[in-house]
Amino acid sequence: MSFRDANIIVIETSRTHIRAGVGLYDLLKTPTIEIPARVGIRRPGEGVDVVEQKSTIKADGASKSRLSTLPQYAVSNVTLKDYLVGTQLDEALASGQDILVSWPFADNDVRDWTQAEVLWKYVIFNQLQRRRTQNESPVLLSIAAGLSRSTYERICQMFFERFNVPGFAVLERPIAQIYAANSLSGVVVDIDEEKTDVTAIYENFVVHHACSTVSIGAKECRHYLAHLLKSNTSVMQTLSPASNPLDQDALHHTLLDLVKQVLDDGLIKVPSDGEAAVAEDEGVTDIAAVVVAGKERAVIESGMKKKLTAKASAAEQARAREIEALDLVTIQFRGQEVTLGKERHRFCEPLFNPSLLNGIPGIPPRTVYEHFWSLQDVVGHTVGLADVDQRQYIWQGLVVTGDITRRVKGIGIALQSRLAPYLSQPDLITDVQPRVIRVLSVPEYYAEYRETGNGCAGFLGSSITAKIVFNDSNGKNYVSKGDYSNKGPHAIIEMTPALL
Repeated sequence: MSFRDANIIVIETSRTHIRAGVGLYDLLKTPTIEIPARVGIRRPGEGVDVVEQKSTIKADGASKSRLSTLPQYAVSNVTLKDYLVGTQLDEALASGQDILVSWPFADNDVRDWTQAEVLWKYVIFNQLQRRRTQNESPVLLSIAAGLSRSTYERICQMFFERFNVPGFAVLERPIAQIYAANSLSGVVVDIDEEKTDVTAIYENFVVHHACSTVSIGAKECRHYLAHLLKSNTSVMQTLSPASNPLDQDALHHTLLDLVKQVLDDGLIKVPSDGEAAVAEDEGVTDIAAVVVAGKERAVIESGMKKKLTAKASAAEQARAREIEALDLVTIQFRGQEVTLGKERHRFCEPLFNPSLLNGIPGIPPRTVYEHFWSLQDVVGHTVGLADVDQRQYIWQGLVVTGDITRRVKGIGIALQSRLAPYLSQPDLITDVQPRVIRVLSVPEYYAEYRETGNGCAGFLGSSITAKIVFNDSNGKNYVSKGDYSNKGPHAIIEMTPALL
């Protein structure tokens, strides 16, 4: 059987976020639901056992360990209704209540099944307004790669028995992310809040022995830039003047808020090693291409700017060039004007040189960061774990994704330029010798995704897959209710190509 596109649900579950939407159309839409993948519970009184489950991080920064330092609590005698999630949890935390917050997917696995059920149930029934009785919405769930078969079976059982779905399919997130970039082979670099996962993919399948994780993510980059801004005299005079200085903790938190605003405003880019200069516009414009790309306004504004510049005096033009060279931006922050310079573009430096994080305030001393591998070393090592004849195809698709790519442009290009040493003997011509590294992104023709970078690549790839899977009249790539009735949870194993 096949299902109506309007009823299909797509749920993408990452370490720290859940994105979801209902309905697939010719113009694939961005997720309508996006929540942190966390649950909370009010701290119980005496007589109730509370255990904080802490993960341990290995000293090797390029370890395959998925374990996270995000908190995880186990509370005895707890039920689904005891947990807070979504806006209810946000409001409880904002009001200063004593809440134990857990991240059940932070290890790229399922830490706690009750908490996982709470989150998925909230998304399907509360946010997407589905009804458990007569549920007509099949679900495609994209989740971490490399989960055990027993985990797949338990997830399948939950969705059929607890959520009453009429059909269910599972897709590994890195596969979804590379689908969104219009490729079947490549290496996916997924930068999350405190982890970066690197996954090699060859011909539609994850190369499971070629997957690595480094314990650096967006959080470390934010703390690093906040630390750099302390050297900006203009910023310090504005936020912590000598007449009324902030203490160190308050100053660091203020600078973190400033960094967040700069990120949200899209004022950070990542210069690459040897990045080519942008070609000058020679006055010839492909109008059709501009309209298709939705860039009419940018072209018009650029033309007006050139006309104004042409009319400006020599002194004004010289001053404009000076400001452009300094790359200054001024923003409104807490009722004050704050001017930032080029240091904001150093945001991603810790990814490429983790030793810069040593001694940075706000970053827990998990280990000595100079022992951590750089992102380019992790990627090179990961691709090197794949078979020799697969590597040239894997290098043909470098996809850098994660929420950070929605706001920071150029990470993929910067990483590409640093990976050149891993193309060993580039002048040697053989059948298996990789010659170039291609950076892939979500194509421009996905109009709804033009402003999201690669940040929603996992959801887009999952939507593309769901459109194919649930319209398959043979039903060979998803579990129907009839399949589940006949074979039970094991049906997901037979219907998931990655597990065969």
